Amino acid sequence: MTLEGFHEVRFPLALAFGAIGGPERRTEIVQLASGAEQRTARWSDSRRRWDLGSAVQTLEELQDLLAFFEARRGALYGSRFRDFTDDRSCSPEAEPSPTDQSLGTGDGSQTEFQLVKYYGDWARRILKPIAGTVRIALDEVEQVSGFTVDTTTGIVTFDAAPGEGVEVTAGFEFDCPARFDSDRLEASLEGFGAGRIVNAQLVELVGSP
Repeated sequence: MTLEGFHEVRFPLALAFGAIGGPERRTEIVQLASGAEQRTARWSDSRRRWDLGSAVQTLEELQDLLAFFEARRGALYGSRFRDFTDDRSCSPEAEPSPTDQSLGTGDGSQTEFQLVKYYGDWARRILKPIAGTVRIALDEVEQVSGFTVDTTTGIVTFDAAPGEGVEVTAGFEFDCPARFDSDRLEASLEGFGAGRIVNAQLVELVGSP
């Protein structure tokens, strides 16, 4: 997947740590005459959104956010965002293992596999893995070579296609592709050395491969 208008830079980690947010979905709910509900998913994937207001406490942090906003030209360019509540293939306290997530099964000819993370039976494409964190296993045996990882798309490419029936798994840390939700950033001074963001949100960039 290629994201148009994207800068491969990371949103300031100090501000990302204080952001509040999570996934959202779009469901259309129709109340029928019988009183029953008819529900239809309008989005096939979830989309994450983060409020940055509580992340800014100092004037220096305010200046960092303003600079990052201007460098992205507001909502024009996306960037990488570290969501500390969900940034790895395993639980938040654990280190990624090469068997954390299933990427598929080899057929003897396929060489490219997309990184994914499963939430129950729903698979989320991981588009922005963090360099140096991706671990790969074939049939639960970790591979130290024989593959490359594109950290701009999340695609793992093997030098030789995994054999028929071979399970391909991976563990990793990752960023989210995101952009500012608005071309306007509202800020105020709370006092000497203190700043506050009145309105600033990031929204995840979701696309199709």
